Amino acid sequence: MDPARSRLCVTGLRGIPGVMGGVETHCEELLPRVAVNAPEFEIEVLGRKPYLKDTPDRCDGVMVTPLPSPRQSHLEAIVSTAVGVAYARWTGARIIHIHAIGPAILTPLARLMGLRVVMTHHGDDYERAKWGKFAKFALRTGERWGINCAHRVIAVSPSLADRLAHQYPSCAGKVRYIPNGAPALSDDSLGSAEILSRFGVSARNFILAVGRFVPEKGFDYLIDAFRKSGTKRKLVIAGAADHGSAYARKIMNEGGGNVILTGQQPRPILKTLYQNTDLFVLPSFHEGLPITALEAGRCGAPMLLSDIQPNRDLGLREANYFPVGDTDALAMKMGSPSAGFEVDAQDLNRRFDWDQIARHTLDVYREAERV
Repeated sequence: MDPARSRLCVTGLRGIPGVMGGVETHCEELLPRVAVNAPEFEIEVLGRKPYLKDTPDRCDGVMVTPLPSPRQSHLEAIVSTAVGVAYARWTGARIIHIHAIGPAILTPLARLMGLRVVMTHHGDDYERAKWGKFAKFALRTGERWGINCAHRVIAVSPSLADRLAHQYPSCAGKVRYIPNGAPALSDDSLGSAEILSRFGVSARNFILAVGRFVPEKGFDYLIDAFRKSGTKRKLVIAGAADHGSAYARKIMNEGGGNVILTGQQPRPILKTLYQNTDLFVLPSFHEGLPITALEAGRCGAPMLLSDIQPNRDLGLREANYFPVGDTDALAMKMGSPSAGFEVDAQDLNRRFDWDQIARHTLDVYREAERV
C-alpha cells in the first residue's frame, strides 16, 4: 500500500472478479473505474475467502483481499463484514464502503472505530422470500442503522432514493441516487455459433433468463408460463444457486427438454446469449436496479420485465412490463412476437453509463472524507 494515499476498504460483497451476484457485478464494474480517476485513494475489496483465491490479488488496479468467512447464507454477510470492519480499522483505512443493508448493521461499529462510512443500499432485501422473521428484522435494522449512521448513503434506484428521503427525513441530505450501470461485456474467444451449439440452441430460437436460483427471481412461474405460452422457442436459464435450498432443487428438477439450465456462465458467454436471444425475461419479485436487464438491453435484446418499481425505474415502454407473479399474463406475452418488446439500447447506455456512475461515486467518497 502507498502510504501517501488514503486507504478505502469495500465490504459487504463476496468478492471480485467473476463472482456471481448483483452487488459483485456492481463492484467489478464500478471500482476499477473509480481507481483510474482517484489517485488519492488506494482501494481494497475485502472479500470472502470461500469465493476467492487464498492470497491477496489485484483486479484492474483494485486490491482484493480474502478474509475469513463461513459459507452459510444466514451468517456469511454479517460475519465477513464484522471481520472487514475490524481489518479496515487495524490497517489504517480512512473510509469504508459497506454494500447492502444486511452488512450495514455494522455501520455503528465502523463509526465507533473512527471510520468514514459510505453505505450503498441495493434494495429492500427484507422483501426476499428466503428470509424468516428474525432475518427480516435484522435487515430492517441494518437499513435503519446504515441510513442513520453512515456519512453518505447511495441508493441505486430513484424510487429507493425517494423512499429513503421520505422515511428518514433527517438523513435526506446525505442520500445520493447513483444507479447501477449498463456494462459493456467482452467477447468470448469462441464464436457465437459454437457457444449456442453447446447449449443446444440457435440464434433467435430461445428465450433467456439470468440469475441466481432464489425464490424472488420467479423462475418457477417463468417455467410454468413458458409451458403455457405455446411458443416453439426454448427457454434458457443461465444461473445457479449459492447455497443448496428446496427452491434451487425445484428449479434444477425442471431442466430438460425445451427448458435448458446452463449453470453459472462467465459474462462473455452471457453476452453471446443476450445478443442472440429472441426475448430476455426478468420475472423477479424483488430487485435493486436490475443489472442483468441493463446488460441485456445494452446488447439489444428485446425485454419483458415484471412490473415491480425497480424494473420500472429503467423507464421502458409499458409494453415491456407484465404484472409480477401473473403466470397467465406472462404466458400471453411470451407467446407474442418479440418485436413488440424491443428497447432503445443507446438510450439505456446513455442513462446508465458506468463511467459517469464512477465519477459520481468518487464525488461521494470525497464528500465522506471531508465530513
